[in-house]
Amino acid sequence: MRLALEEANAAADRDEVPIGAVLVHSETGEVVSRAGNRTRELSDPSAHAEMLVIRDACQKNGAQRIPGYDLYVTLEPCTMCAATISFARINRVVIGADDPKGGGILHGSKFYEQRTCHWRPAITQGLLQQECGAILKQFFQSKRTK
Repeated sequence: MRLALEEANAAADRDEVPIGAVLVHSETGEVVSRAGNRTRELSDPSAHAEMLVIRDACQKNGAQRIPGYDLYVTLEPCTMCAATISFARINRVVIGADDPKGGGILHGSKFYEQRTCHWRPAITQGLLQQECGAILKQFFQSKRTK
């Protein structure tokens, strides 16, 4: 999660919403991919940190499904990312801060609780929750004061 926080800080430095994600091999612990949000930079509303690491790992593996990986993300994924995590067959999602407004796993659509969801990863929540939440609060406070 500390690596995901580094990516979130780098995203903030690029004036992106500071969310970071890291994809780790479930058995070896090897970091396979890491990214922060790049929606503004790439002019792509789907360029969330989670999407970027999953795309990268799928390309590296030459596969659309990557079941042997765990995803660490600083903020609860939105429904779009939750669906992509499911389609990619990610083994486990470790969430830093909850997102009651935009989250799609623990809040909102609760994607993995839907009958139509074919793959449900294991969920761990609250890892470095205060640090993950603080970077977002600081970012948006600075936006409001400008």
